[in-house]
Amino acid sequence: MSLDIERLGKNMSQSLHNLWAHIVFSTKYRERIIQPDIEPELYAYISTILKFYGSSCLKINGDSDHIHILTKQSKHYTVPKLVEEIKKSSSRWIKTKNPLYAKFRWQNGYAAFSVGPAEVERIKRYIEKQKDHHKKKKFKEEFVEYLKRNKTVYDEKYLWD
Repeated sequence: MSLDIERLGKNMSQSLHNLWAHIVFSTKYRERIIQPDIEPELYAYISTILKFYGSSCLKINGDSDHIHILTKQSKHYTVPKLVEEIKKSSSRWIKTKNPLYAKFRWQNGYAAFSVGPAEVERIKRYIEKQKDHHKKKKFKEEFVEYLKRNKTVYDEKYLWD
């Protein structure tokens, strides 16, 4: 089979993109280190990183040991690249804020879930209420339930670094 690239190119003059991602990652070993007083500045910093990489932050929130991000993803950068830059830059930044954060690290991995247009508002509400969720249920328990509900294949021995 042969493709007529020139004809194909004329029919595809636009590159349209409409992808949302729900990204979750925790501090290294789920250390409960993120204090409430730093959260607004940390979340604003992460939002700026996303914007720099062409993504928009629709909602960000978390608890002392993890964060959730809902982003409308850039068409120029992959989720792994965005997460890498968020972790690298925010980790470097937070270490300058207070001696408490001198050894701050994010976990090695992350989870990312695709979000359909009809789910955006529901996921925003879910992220917004993180602190309430975790008064009733620990992050580890809720996260495993979320993975199962989203039919995500995982090996638990690698979830909690």
